[in-house]
Amino acid sequence: MRVLLQRVKNASVTVEGNVVGAIDHGLLLFVGFTEGDSEKEIAYLAEKIIHLRIFEDAEGKMNQSLKDVKGSILSVSQFTLYGDCRKGRRPNFMAAAKPEEAVSLYKKWNEVLRSKELQVETGKFGAMMDVQLVNDGPVTLFLDSLSFPVL
Repeated sequence: MRVLLQRVKNASVTVEGNVVGAIDHGLLLFVGFTEGDSEKEIAYLAEKIIHLRIFEDAEGKMNQSLKDVKGSILSVSQFTLYGDCRKGRRPNFMAAAKPEEAVSLYKKWNEVLRSKELQVETGKFGAMMDVQLVNDGPVTLFLDSLSFPVL
């Protein structure tokens, strides 16, 4: 499982001219899944992300979490996080989970985040989406479940 996290002042997702998800102050999460991902990876990364101290405190230091600042999440599915560009000129997406598996994991991911008493907005799985954001900082982090301790 991979998550590209951006701290945002605001963000929104539009599908076919309609805003399907929008937040103010919080995190925009681009989320991708690979074969073998499970609820274990989802639980681990959800906890990691909501408690990362990446928001500024009164002294301007990154010392507060999403929960501390009562921020929101905009969660957007993105299989291209598993694009392999090492060979040739066209990315290979074979490592991305198949759509039927990924949609189930994406739904579970959003359920877990919502269970943490957070406002969670989403994009639309499998749709062409226009994503707009104002990156705050900028702060952008890449999290990969394979780079964390054994789950």
